[in-house]
Amino acid sequence: MTRLLLLGIFLTGMLAQFVTPVGDALEGQTFLGGALLSLVAYVLYDAIQELVTSARTPARSLVSSRDLSGLVSDAFQARTVDICFVGYTGETLYNELYHRLEKLLDDPGPTRSVKVRMLIPDFCRQMSVPARVGPDEAPVDDPEFRRRLELKCQDYDETLSGLAEQLSDRGRVEVTCQYRVYHGEPTEKICLFNQELVLHGLYDVEARMRTPNPDRLVYDPKGYNTDLYVWSSKAGTATEVRAVAQWVKHFEGRWKLAASPSWRP
Repeated sequence: MTRLLLLGIFLTGMLAQFVTPVGDALEGQTFLGGALLSLVAYVLYDAIQELVTSARTPARSLVSSRDLSGLVSDAFQARTVDICFVGYTGETLYNELYHRLEKLLDDPGPTRSVKVRMLIPDFCRQMSVPARVGPDEAPVDDPEFRRRLELKCQDYDETLSGLAEQLSDRGRVEVTCQYRVYHGEPTEKICLFNQELVLHGLYDVEARMRTPNPDRLVYDPKGYNTDLYVWSSKAGTATEVRAVAQWVKHFEGRWKLAASPSWRP
């Protein structure tokens, strides 16, 4: 409607400038300047609309896992924060959540409720990834390495749960942090923020890490190197809204099927 109105003013002004009867009918105003101003307003309107749209949506359709800091900070600007994860150990996201929850102790800002759910592999089961690199590069299950990863995730869980308890006891922000495990290898990384922004990427399952024993290599996906595709319901398009809804449904289904980790009865 605004575009049509501005365009109409421009065309009427131009017509009045060159067609005398039209100009006389409009009481002899100077129409060329007004027409040009309306054209400038038309162009500026389109530019402003593009800026508004870009402000509501991620600037890129692909982000790095290293960009999680800004996205987590944005999520914590909401009154109700809902963050979900599916993947490997979740170390990159854990670090950002830890710092954000610590800040809430001093200044909760607009946040009044935080729910964090982390879905990680069941490291108590045999796995081909993570695993030791065996003869001919075949994966060999490595119980010792799996145990190290399990203890790391247990530490993350207990740290976040401890912060959640502190915050909830103060009564200013209600916080819950939960870990559950799924069966299978970690092949994909999924992050959901406030049920309106979804990040999805694939781990490099062939990534290797050298252990303190120089003769021992392990397959160890590097989550912080994973690029993530972005879907945002804020974009307003039917495709984006539908995609986000499907990812949210996917996570909820997997969460219901998941089990409590070994360190929680």
